[in-house]
Amino acid sequence: MSELDFTTAYAVSDSARAEYLAFAQAAVRAAGQAVLPFFRTQLAVDNKREQGFDPVTEGDRAGERRIRELLAARYPDHGIYGEEYGYSAGNGLTWMIDPIDGTRAFVTGMLHWGVLLGLFDGQQPVVGAMYQPYTDELFWGDGRSAGFERAGERRALQTSGTATLSQATLATTGTQWFSAQGRTQFDALRSRAKMTRMGGDCYLYAMVAMGSLDIATDANLNAYDVLGLIPIIRGAGGAVATYDDGNPSLGGTVLACGSQALLDDALAAVRGAT
Repeated sequence: MSELDFTTAYAVSDSARAEYLAFAQAAVRAAGQAVLPFFRTQLAVDNKREQGFDPVTEGDRAGERRIRELLAARYPDHGIYGEEYGYSAGNGLTWMIDPIDGTRAFVTGMLHWGVLLGLFDGQQPVVGAMYQPYTDELFWGDGRSAGFERAGERRALQTSGTATLSQATLATTGTQWFSAQGRTQFDALRSRAKMTRMGGDCYLYAMVAMGSLDIATDANLNAYDVLGLIPIIRGAGGAVATYDDGNPSLGGTVLACGSQALLDDALAAVRGAT
């Protein structure tokens, strides 16, 4: 996200926040319906990198196009930063789009992927939503509260509240994205945690908000990978930071925990490992 320079927060009223949250919920559902026809089909998988492998499919592109269409009709003055079609500046509010977070899972027919959308005020996320259309699971939050809906049934989300690393269940999508120092720091977490799980992408962060996991951490994240998840976690009672005390809204090596006390304990572990 180096091409973006955010220094000033755009003021958002409570009524506008509620409106944006409702829009985010509807938009990820609409994008999910654009993506779903490509799931578990023999679709082409392109590589976005000259070295290594970063998959993208027509499902990714279709999902982002759908959200961009909705934004152009509803909020044409807002900025957009999407994984597939890049950045366009706006009035100070910027929507972050990851049309399929977990494309590797998507192309292998696995379920740990979702459509992510978040709104950034220039310093912090305002609202966020994640939708998995195959399982019809919708997660949303505004940093103050968070909720979950499946098959028409809604309920509030609440983190586990676990306060110490020794009692925590830890998860990461994979250690291959960590630097050498980052792996040392992750190992410091893993050695102290009660249990560690691998794989999951955006689902890990949704499960922290739901209280099923206590800690989710990943390296080398972009803003669109995580910004839409932060209001859900915070709204459910969790806390989010980076290993290096940066702004997690902008990505990096992110640490999401079910309580502030657990985040403090986890940060002490990773920073003590350097």
